[in-house]
Amino acid sequence: MKTSRILMAASALAMSATGALADYSLTILHTNDFHARFEPISKYDSGCSSDDNTEGKCFGGTARLVTAVEAARARAENSILVSGGDQFQGTLFYTYYKGKLAAEMMNKLGYDAMTVGNHEFDDGPEVLRGFMDALDFPVVMSNADFSAEPLLAGKLQKSTVIDVNGTLVGLIGLTPQDTGDLASPGKNINFTDPSEAVQHQVDALTTAGVGIIIVLSHSGYLVDQEVAANTTGVDIIVGGHSNTYLSNTSDRAKGPYPTMVGDTAIVQAYAYGKFLGELNAIFDDAGNLISASGEPLIMDGTVVEDADTVARIAEAAAPLEEIRTKVVAASAAVIDGDRGSCRAVECQMGNLVADAMVARVANQGVTIAIQNGGGLRASIDAGEVTMGEVLTVLPFQNTLATMQLSGAGVIAALENGVSQVEDGGGRFPQVSGIRFTWDASIAPNEGRVVEVLVNDGGNWVPIDPDAIYGVVTNNYMRSGGDGYKIFASEGMNAYDYGPSLENVVADFMAAGGAYTPYTDGRISQK
Repeated sequence: MKTSRILMAASALAMSATGALADYSLTILHTNDFHARFEPISKYDSGCSSDDNTEGKCFGGTARLVTAVEAARARAENSILVSGGDQFQGTLFYTYYKGKLAAEMMNKLGYDAMTVGNHEFDDGPEVLRGFMDALDFPVVMSNADFSAEPLLAGKLQKSTVIDVNGTLVGLIGLTPQDTGDLASPGKNINFTDPSEAVQHQVDALTTAGVGIIIVLSHSGYLVDQEVAANTTGVDIIVGGHSNTYLSNTSDRAKGPYPTMVGDTAIVQAYAYGKFLGELNAIFDDAGNLISASGEPLIMDGTVVEDADTVARIAEAAAPLEEIRTKVVAASAAVIDGDRGSCRAVECQMGNLVADAMVARVANQGVTIAIQNGGGLRASIDAGEVTMGEVLTVLPFQNTLATMQLSGAGVIAALENGVSQVEDGGGRFPQVSGIRFTWDASIAPNEGRVVEVLVNDGGNWVPIDPDAIYGVVTNNYMRSGGDGYKIFASEGMNAYDYGPSLENVVADFMAAGGAYTPYTDGRISQK
């Protein structure tokens, strides 16, 4: 049972704050960027079969979180459960239920609060409001003026205060300052500087007698560090948005758990419910943080799934078959997505997917798409195209990822892409917005890519190694997958959490009538 309750009146805050906080311990349980992964996932963060789950090869899923949260609460003297945002988007569960199933599962888990992630605005304020109406706890977002948005004004809070066994804890929300570019919040919401917004709320909460202050931030690991450095009075920041894995034991971690900036402890627990963050904090009698320790808990096959939750998720999954059979587009001919084609030469499916990627983000100045051929898993028959067919081609729940990259970086990426053609490597690049020629007689990674052209006002001209280009790929490749380390190391202004690739392709096909598959010589071999 939850031990917290929302306190609304300032007088109640002041009266409740009179008790001493000597050596007060508080365990902060947290998740972020769950993205509708109610069912278990594979080590690649995509779907995991029931057979693999039975064999203990899967991770996450709400049923494991139910068990883990219950156990963590049992060993904690005082605890809260909070979310760093982005419950929305990522699987068919969101496509079908929007925020309804997320609200149901979060209520079941007993969350105390969450912040707004940018994906909570993917379907506008209407869906966010419906989600909030179904929750048993508050949603917070401080760095925006939403007073002109009637669906959120009076409902969404900048901060809130909860009473955890007699001790006041203030919770402040943050969302990305560029959410207007990342999602669909509408014209009535203006996003503001995160540090200024947090400090304003800290000052108000401190004046009201709140001694412990936690920021729930969907702003990314780097921004969280900036906020910690630029503000005073923040004890803990629970992060999200950058899907950052922090740990004291893993060499794959981006930093320690917690990461300390001054007196502020910053935590984040990767994404998709693969981990449950568990931070054990101790405060002195003035509410100052005097120690913080912990580690994200892996939700692997050793965590027993709660049987009731398994049954409920299975029930919720049943209608998804309707989506898989839904006709979303049409094709004038078979679209070749054969493995032998797409991992070696320009293929029709590669052109479709890469063209769809560029079209979706062209208004962001993106002109080049690179998609790994191994991410294309099937062909599509002529005639009606169902969402199930699209999902068969693109089964990995990848999202669009954008970045800026030098022309030299683009060339290096293509060089990696053609480095394993003889072995049928999945890294072979399917492209849009560029043309390139490669020479199989040259050894891998020794200059196989002999020419790269870009479109300049309708003319194809050599790529400029020193120029900067807008590039779109998928989040797997952007993080260095399939050998595309250049994307991770040199990609600038990167954003990995765009719309799902399967929806991008389905929308692209639906927009132009029956799709006619083609190749046009954009990839050639000497």
